Amino acid sequence: MAGRPPLHPGAWWLWSLGLGTAATRTTNPLLLALLVATSAYVVAVCRTGAPWARSYSAFVKLALAVLVVRLFFAVALGSPIPGTHVIVALPEVPLPHWAQGVRLGGEVTAESLVFACYDGLKLATLLICVGAANALANPSRLLKSLPGALYETGVAVVVALTFAPHLIADVQRLRAARRLRGRPDSGVRGLLHVGLPVLEGALERSVALAAAMDARGYGRTAEVAPAVRRTTAALTLGGLLGVCAGTYGLLTAAGGAYGLPLLLAGVAAALAGLRLGGRRSPRTRYRPDRWDVRAWLVAGSGAAVAALLALAAAGDPEALHPGVVPLVAPALPLWPAAAVLLGLLPSFLAPREPSLPREPSPPGSRRSRGAVVIKESS
Repeated sequence: MAGRPPLHPGAWWLWSLGLGTAATRTTNPLLLALLVATSAYVVAVCRTGAPWARSYSAFVKLALAVLVVRLFFAVALGSPIPGTHVIVALPEVPLPHWAQGVRLGGEVTAESLVFACYDGLKLATLLICVGAANALANPSRLLKSLPGALYETGVAVVVALTFAPHLIADVQRLRAARRLRGRPDSGVRGLLHVGLPVLEGALERSVALAAAMDARGYGRTAEVAPAVRRTTAALTLGGLLGVCAGTYGLLTAAGGAYGLPLLLAGVAAALAGLRLGGRRSPRTRYRPDRWDVRAWLVAGSGAAVAALLALAAAGDPEALHPGVVPLVAPALPLWPAAAVLLGLLPSFLAPREPSLPREPSPPGSRRSRGAVVIKESS
C-alpha cells in the first residue's frame, strides 16, 4: 500500500466535511464520540510526518476548550432548560430590568449541565473533524487542484492554513532545544523566551514567501477581451444569486417547486464563470493529482455518513437527540452507529507512510552504552 500514489487532498476535505455535517445532525454523545474516534483512527493511520499533520492535537485541545467554555457559560449565565436536580446554588447577582432573561449565578441543575455538554460536544466534534482534514490534506497539493480563477484566493487560504502548523512546529522545536540545554520551557518565563524566536521565524518565513511569490509572477493577470470579462462577472454574480435563491427556496415550504431548478442553474452559471475567469490566470500544473477511484470512495464514505445521519435524524429524532428532561441515559442507535463506521473506509484505501529507519545513536549516549553492555553480557 505504500507504493500507491497519495490520495487527492480534496477527497480528505470532502470526507471530513461529511463527518462534520453528520455531527451537526445529532446531539447523542455516544454517536459524537464514535465520530471523534473514527476521525482519530483515520488520522493516526493515514497522516504523514509533515508539519501540517501535527495540527490535529491542536484542534483537539481547541475542541476541549470550547466544551469547557460552554459548560462555564451554562454555570455562570444559567440555562433555559428547566431542571429539578440541583447540584449547587450560586449567589445570584441582581440585574437591571433591561437585562430580563439573563441571570448571573443562581441554581445549577444537572439537566442544564447535560444539555450544555451535549451542545458543546457537537461543536467540539465539528472542530475535530475539520482538524482531521488539516492533518491529512496537503495544502500545497490542494492549491494545485483549484481552478485558475480561485488561484489567488486559494494561495491566501493555504498560507492561512499552514501558518498554525508551522507555528506549532516551531514552538515544539524551540521547547525541545531549551529542555536539552536545561532551561525552563514552560510557565511565563519559558513563554517569553520561546515567543520571540517564534515571532522572528514567522516574519522571516513571510518575507521569504513574499519573495518567492513575486518571483513566480503571483498577482499578474493575462489580457482578455472586455466582453469576456463582462460575461465572467455576469455569470459568476448571477450564479451566486441563483445559489442563494435556490437554497432559500429549498428551506421554505412555498419554494419547493422552484428551489432545486434555480439552485442547479446557479451552480452551472457559477462554474461557467469560474471557467471563463481562469483565462486571466494562465498557469501549468506539474504532476497534477488525479481524482481516481480511491478518491471517489473516500469522499463518498463521508457523504454517506452525512446522508445516513440526516435520514436517521428525520426518521427517529429522539434517538439522535436524547432528552434531558427527564434526565435519562442516552442509548446508542444501532444502524446510525453502523453508518458512522463507514467513515473508517479511508484507513483501508489511503496509502500509509512507510516507517522511517531509526537513526543511529551518537557515541557515548545512553542507548549506545546499553547496546554495548548487552553485547558484552551475551
